[in-house]
Amino acid sequence: MKWSLKLGEFAGIGVYIHATFLILLAWVAFYQYSQGGSRAALVSLFYVGAIFTIVVLHEYGHALMARRFGIRTRDITLLPIGGMARLERMPDDPRQELLVALAGPAVNVVLAVVFAMALLVFPGSASPPDSGFSGGALLSNLMWINVILALFNLLPAFPMDGGRVLRALLAMRWDYALATQRAAQVGQAMALLFGLTGLLVGNPFLIFIALFVWMGAAEESGVVQMKSAMAGVPISKAMITHFRTLAPYQSLQDAVDYLLDGFQQDFPVESDGQTIGVLTRADLVRALRQVGEHARVADVMQTDFQTADPREMMDDVFMRLKECQCTSLPIIQDGKLVGLVTMDNLGEFMMVHGAHNRTRTTPRSSSV
Repeated sequence: MKWSLKLGEFAGIGVYIHATFLILLAWVAFYQYSQGGSRAALVSLFYVGAIFTIVVLHEYGHALMARRFGIRTRDITLLPIGGMARLERMPDDPRQELLVALAGPAVNVVLAVVFAMALLVFPGSASPPDSGFSGGALLSNLMWINVILALFNLLPAFPMDGGRVLRALLAMRWDYALATQRAAQVGQAMALLFGLTGLLVGNPFLIFIALFVWMGAAEESGVVQMKSAMAGVPISKAMITHFRTLAPYQSLQDAVDYLLDGFQQDFPVESDGQTIGVLTRADLVRALRQVGEHARVADVMQTDFQTADPREMMDDVFMRLKECQCTSLPIIQDGKLVGLVTMDNLGEFMMVHGAHNRTRTTPRSSSV
């Protein structure tokens, strides 16, 4: 993820902190210092650090459970709203998805039990969290933080764990796309509840959570429905077959001319009949600012790029485009470039395909 700094790598998974999280730390320190001095700022920063350490452990619960099912985790990123483990894909088996979704809250439950047992040994009460920094208050606060995180994450709303738990349970009985749609509807109902509560009590954080949950539910539902509609359709049905390529010795000005001359935004780069790179619009614009239009395509193109075979299914290619955050994929068959696929043309194919199906299934009236 952009604007992220790597903290380290554990169990083969990189842990990153987003720049906005550092802004959050600075704001917390400044606000608490202005309210209660340096001690208040120190205590608050400690608890923020403790909370996000717990969040990282929570995300590792998901990641390590996913690893048991052969699913790799690309990285874990700390954001002001929590943590995000980027799995390469969700399990296809609803039972596996259920276990992956529950693994994160299970970590919080285990930690809560550990801190509760520690309270039996060290002095202090198990009262709800306060701002104390002493031994008993510290253990009590950490216990309650884990309890709250476990309960909050189990709310049945995407993109929180509870939404995935609900979807997995529904998918054991229903079609996966329908299960996702129903789980998303429950999530959006909860988002409305959060938003109305936030407006009534004047809590902007609840309103922010409502927007986050609403958009997460809508995105999850849209992606799954689109993937379901694409299942069983080869990518050759949607790929672009009329496209331009560049040679590595051409100048960026040539690429600009091609870009302005038509609809194409990314250009495969070929040499001796082999695809050796891809020049994206973003890389082209960046290079024009840095080195100018006389630079060679070879100096700017991406040489590490993904490709697809025309016989691959459209839903698989769609998920690869989404996961790699690529703007296009060259389609190569037997070493020869035969097409190009982008998110835009996949969307256009689905739009036309959906309109065609509706036309064929719409009853027509007849007159005598």
